[in-house]
Amino acid sequence: MSNTINTKRKFYVAIALISTVGMFAWFLTEDRGGMTIYLLSYGFLIIPLLILYIISFVETLIGIFKRGFRHHAIKVIAHALLLISITAIHLAKSEVLRSKAILSATLKDDLFDYTLIFRENGQCENIINGMFGFREIHFGNYHFSGDTIIFEKVPYDTHNFLKDRILISRKDSVLFIERDSLNHFVTEIRWLNHFKMNRLN
Repeated sequence: MSNTINTKRKFYVAIALISTVGMFAWFLTEDRGGMTIYLLSYGFLIIPLLILYIISFVETLIGIFKRGFRHHAIKVIAHALLLISITAIHLAKSEVLRSKAILSATLKDDLFDYTLIFRENGQCENIINGMFGFREIHFGNYHFSGDTIIFEKVPYDTHNFLKDRILISRKDSVLFIERDSLNHFVTEIRWLNHFKMNRLN
């Protein structure tokens, strides 16, 4: 009888460990394509892990009420670490702990929204949102030179979209990104040649 109980306990501990690690790995895709995109692409892996996690979470809560914390310590720690990690990552990414945003602008095409955020400490990010919950964030560094933003590190994975410089037009409330054959900024507002500035609180 005791062997059966120990085997059952080990089984639920294994489920807790596997499912919490799987849920954490899925959560890490939030800004690397989006959790929804990964769910649609790898649902055959994620859905069983999600079901296992729910079963484990409920079983752990019931077990605590029945026999107390000591008999379920490993499972409780696994679930607690997952929740603490997710909370800590969200807090680290929130505006509370980040440098103040001083400029924000968005460009929208047929499939994606690109939002550039420039911060007081010289860091910037390019937040990309798309269909089916697609989401990516690219980070960079910049400095101002008059009305020009010069990227020290371009916040994108290819330089075909964002070059090393952007022109601020305060009159039009836009950031121009396109340049002509003479390397002069095109300051006529056209489709996809500018980011529209957002109002910051």
